[in-house]
Amino acid sequence: MRAYRPPAEPFLSVVYEDEALLVLDKPSGLLSVPGRDPAHRDSLASRAQARYPGALTVHRLDMDTSGLVVMARNPQAHRKLSAQFQNRQVEKVYCAKVWGELADNSGEIDLPLICDWPNRPRQKVDFELGKPSLTRWEKISACAGFSLVCLRPVTGRSHQLRVHLQAIDHPILGDPFYAHPQARTAAPRLLLHATELAFTHPESGEQLRFSSAPETQFF
Repeated sequence: MRAYRPPAEPFLSVVYEDEALLVLDKPSGLLSVPGRDPAHRDSLASRAQARYPGALTVHRLDMDTSGLVVMARNPQAHRKLSAQFQNRQVEKVYCAKVWGELADNSGEIDLPLICDWPNRPRQKVDFELGKPSLTRWEKISACAGFSLVCLRPVTGRSHQLRVHLQAIDHPILGDPFYAHPQARTAAPRLLLHATELAFTHPESGEQLRFSSAPETQFF
């Protein structure tokens, strides 16, 4: 088990705020919500609540994943935003650097996923009991044995992008759970970043779209 050492700076990166919601840029290494262990109390949610009392979690990113997260600032906004995620009305786009050079320019990964219970929180492909899981991908570039890809998850299963890329033999670099040793040590962190998030404002009905550029180590 790795020691939890979340980055201290920036304490909280706010992309957008109004009376109904917050859009935050989570760094890699910070939990989205507090863990049960007191040592895991520090999280994006607890930091947001320290500055914005009453802020509520709508969705999560894995600790190792960086990028855009939306939080609600009141129960009504939370209910409406959560419904958009449940009904797949939110557009989510990720950037990842993966092992190997993808031969095709785009494709889909349609593989059912289930928790690998003895090895939790790991997930695995299971054609009998797994839940339907779909990821669309586009190759941005490929060079020197790596590929930069744009990922659009249609479903939102735990670790979906990480397991799906591993399943097609292109694990995400720096992945401590799913990458083989060479891919795991090819980057100092998981190179997966939530770059775009688009949804409907829970009060005004306005269509909102936010973007966040990945770190230079992705390129």
